[in-house]
Amino acid sequence: MRTGRFRLPGKRQLGRDFGTPSVVIIDVTETPIERPKRRQRAFYSGKQKGHTLKSQLVIDATTQQVICTFFGKGRPHDFKLFKASGVHFHPLIESLQDKGYQGLQKLHAHCRLPKKKPREGKLTAADKAYNRQLARERVGIEHVNRRLKVFRILSGRYRNRRKRFGLRCNLIAALYNFEQTQAAKVS
Repeated sequence: MRTGRFRLPGKRQLGRDFGTPSVVIIDVTETPIERPKRRQRAFYSGKQKGHTLKSQLVIDATTQQVICTFFGKGRPHDFKLFKASGVHFHPLIESLQDKGYQGLQKLHAHCRLPKKKPREGKLTAADKAYNRQLARERVGIEHVNRRLKVFRILSGRYRNRRKRFGLRCNLIAALYNFEQTQAAKVS
């Protein structure tokens, strides 16, 4: 860690004009934990039907490298986790995300969200095509999540100290970035 090779660029990188990525992708992944003895409700995720820790990743769409991370308990919604993270995008950066980030368009003008089906209605063919195209562009974050979960500490049940989950996740993300830069140098 002291060498500086295993550091993430950080959320300040997203607010700068020079050297910022043009397109970023945001997503949240969950890691199961053992049932806490106290305050279980804060860690219970209705989506996973179990107790979890959430980790939010922001990646550069072109290089597939993790820019910044943020962590939380399993209960809060993805958009609440995003607001708590304090990530602010430069106005020129385009962001791609899933339906869990409805409301982000009020905070950032250049965000692309999937179209939602209207109440008691259906999506048009154009809306379905837009959602499919957006999913094709967003799939990169799912691949990054999978590559990070190759490290079994993130995919299996996390049994270590919950306070150190963020530290370990950041280290794994930095290792992934280092591996990506080494692969880019070779090719």
